[in-house]
Amino acid sequence: MLKAADIMTKDVATIRGSATVAEAVKLMRARDWRALIVDRRHEQDAYGIVSESDITYKVIAYGKNPHAIRVYEIMSKPCITINPDLAVEYVARLFAEYHLHRAPVIQGELLGIISLTDILAHSNFLEQSGTALLEQELQAEIKRARIICADTGIRSRECAAAWDAVEEMQAEISHQRAHKPPKTAFEEYCEEYPEASEAKMYDM
Repeated sequence: MLKAADIMTKDVATIRGSATVAEAVKLMRARDWRALIVDRRHEQDAYGIVSESDITYKVIAYGKNPHAIRVYEIMSKPCITINPDLAVEYVARLFAEYHLHRAPVIQGELLGIISLTDILAHSNFLEQSGTALLEQELQAEIKRARIICADTGIRSRECAAAWDAVEEMQAEISHQRAHKPPKTAFEEYCEEYPEASEAKMYDM
């Protein structure tokens, strides 16, 4: 499954919040960027973002002087950030929920930026839906759980944990489809191995 890190744009620039909008526009034009990440003032500070929309709607539309307006006056801060390991499908959900066009990808430090264009250009939703991909992963997880249980014993903690992972994935698929299967994979396994139900009784 594609992650944010797989499709993000690594060519990203930061700008100081104290910079003028004119400086921001100059930087954006030089590299054909549509947004700039506003750098943190210190390590505990949050990142911000200033986009072409901010400049158009808040400066140009009101005839304001870009040499007099500072980036911090029109930026969005704190901005929603994306974990590089987040699946593209969930990135798209965040964008939909918060009406985002782009967001920085951050894990300790700024790694890149991801946009609607990146999602549309690189995700393989036309070839295969996210649910279909999860189904493939589910089958692999079921196979893995069976192997673990065969190796460590049906009543082992490892066996129970493996089936927990299967059930969590199956629940996510059911949630996406708004349909609960008549039997979970673990229930089917218990029909083959009734003693497997005891695997759920281990102490954490």
